[in-house]
Amino acid sequence: MKKQGMLVRALSKTLAIASFTRSLCSSSTTTPTFALKNVTKSNFESALGDLRRLVRDADFVAVDLEMTGVTSAPWRESFEFDRFDIRYLKVKDSAEKFAVVQFGVCPFRWDHSKQSFVAHPHNFYIFPRKEIPVGGRSYEFLCQTTSIDFLARYQFDFNLCIQEGISYLSRGQEDDALRNLHSMYEDELRCNSREARDTPVVRIADVLFTERMKNRIGEWRDGLLLNRNHESETQEISNDSPQQFQTIFFKMRPALLLNGFTSHQLRLIQLVTEKHYEDLVFVREKAETSSVHQLIVYVDSRNDRDLVMKEVKDGLHKEAETKIKAAVGFRHVIDLLSSEQKLIVGHNCFLDIAHIYSKFLGPLPLTAEEYVSSVNKYFPYIIDTKILLNANDMHLPMMKKSCTSLSKAFALLCPEIASSVQGPGLGPKPRVKVEVQVDDMRSLNWNSGAKHEAGYDAFMTGCVFGQACSHLGYDFKLHSPSTNLANDKKLQKHVNLLYLSWINGDIIDLRTGKRTAESAYSNNLKIQYPRIVFQNIALIWGFLPKIKAREIRECITKVFGLNSVSSVYHLDETAVFVQFSKAALVTDFLQLKETLERNNDPISVLHPFSKLLEGGNTRAATYESYKRICSSPISEVLFADQAEAMGIKWKTESLESNREVETQENEMAAFPNTSDRSESGKINRIIDNLARGHIRDDEAIDSSYTCEAQLSK
Repeated sequence: MKKQGMLVRALSKTLAIASFTRSLCSSSTTTPTFALKNVTKSNFESALGDLRRLVRDADFVAVDLEMTGVTSAPWRESFEFDRFDIRYLKVKDSAEKFAVVQFGVCPFRWDHSKQSFVAHPHNFYIFPRKEIPVGGRSYEFLCQTTSIDFLARYQFDFNLCIQEGISYLSRGQEDDALRNLHSMYEDELRCNSREARDTPVVRIADVLFTERMKNRIGEWRDGLLLNRNHESETQEISNDSPQQFQTIFFKMRPALLLNGFTSHQLRLIQLVTEKHYEDLVFVREKAETSSVHQLIVYVDSRNDRDLVMKEVKDGLHKEAETKIKAAVGFRHVIDLLSSEQKLIVGHNCFLDIAHIYSKFLGPLPLTAEEYVSSVNKYFPYIIDTKILLNANDMHLPMMKKSCTSLSKAFALLCPEIASSVQGPGLGPKPRVKVEVQVDDMRSLNWNSGAKHEAGYDAFMTGCVFGQACSHLGYDFKLHSPSTNLANDKKLQKHVNLLYLSWINGDIIDLRTGKRTAESAYSNNLKIQYPRIVFQNIALIWGFLPKIKAREIRECITKVFGLNSVSSVYHLDETAVFVQFSKAALVTDFLQLKETLERNNDPISVLHPFSKLLEGGNTRAATYESYKRICSSPISEVLFADQAEAMGIKWKTESLESNREVETQENEMAAFPNTSDRSESGKINRIIDNLARGHIRDDEAIDSSYTCEAQLSK
């Protein structure tokens, strides 16, 4: 047995030596497993100091965020039939409702001596903790189960985030907090005497207590004056509870420290002090231990009294500013990125930038144009790696086979940077080398083992950017540290262009706020629906759940013709978009629906629309009403409930413009005795003919357009 144990130990020793020998012989395949720089509130100050230097020296900074959710309701997801201004409203809603729990920041610096980039990945845990007692309610945010489950699958440490996450204030919140704190303390100083005077003394116990305090305070004051006249030290006040009264010095003045009293008793003591003693002042002071000291301070004169109050006020202001500075927290990182004006690199990062604005700068503007103008002021150089991957003809063939998700793009472009990511590589271009440095550890081959952790995703984003730049023809060997990458001719045309929607290739220019024209960026995207024409779209909701999109199409085409509807899009089970072949059909549809519901006669019941209108809750409107509903902060799960929660009560949106009203008035003046010449009469006539089978559906729509054409001449 002993020999067997010796044999096992010898074998273990031999295997260990062999393993060490293999590591020396194949060091190029060894991947260090040291973690990236995880930053919480305990090491934030020191990490921020290091990060300032790293960002200042960086050529670009890659960022990535992890959030608690993306969409607050199914109908708020991004659809192909969303206009670009509505896409912004949906992004705005997401950024305002969900929290950021991890923020990845990875500065990249080109090292000429080693002809490689040096990356410094930082993974910040952040949590919107309320650190100051002023400025409204505690933070509230939504959690989407799919997003939380996704984070949990990749071992996200929720306990660490909540307990040790770095809190923050936006710039707007900081300004509001300063105003509120200063105002509160100023009001408190002004109202101290009034609060004391307004304290009622009606109970016998209060009367007895105030008399006793008047005597005790008077004894202490008289003792001060007596001792000062005899130039001897002040004495402790004599009473049965010496712990309640303690003579100390406050700002070089004799003071009586009050201990063990209730808040009501302290107000009564303040009342006694203010009412009976002109040379005493009641003061509340925050101690170093964060507790509040209540004191009665002796003053020589009214000027001395004012000076004491000013000193107290100045101390409170200083304390308030210190608290707010500490509460700014993670926003110091955002201020750093903004002030250095480095090139910020993200991957499909429009939502990330919206979160950065909402959480750390201020409330998101109402329109996309206002938003991008403000973003450009804080971050003048932003580049989206997804834009680059779809801009280069060399990237597209390989990307089509897979997709341009971050992890797959990283595997295709940078397979050798992290040995755990294997891929065939993309094209014959030479690789851009990247070394990783975390504190004092540095390596060319590195894997943190933390996929979908914000810090590691930021690292992957920066690596993809470096390799994509190489494919675009940028030679980093010729790069000068004093050169801003954003100003390079090969990259300049891609800077400040972000995908507002990857689904249909909507790209927004942060310099102008405008959507870019169709280009090579979106030529490779698969378009599921026919071309969207927004003025041809009618929004319908509130119909019975049993009605399907196919049946809605049938109801409408029976009236307006087989070719009248281009497509029907489901928003959710309670709402659809119907795209008509002509914009005028939207008006005709809404007017016909309104007429049928207003008449509510047997003919209307036989109409093809009767199935669509069954239940009496079907609503219809133009596309602009969709924008109005999307702009609301309310987020009901179902679209029909959302509209109802917003107070939309009408069944059909009013369509009468000034021009239409004027046209109708002119018609009535020309034919005062013939109501059938009106638009309503025309529609009723079509309904009657349809009900009697006198004309076909396509004839009905043709006759409607003939009348409209004649009236418009």
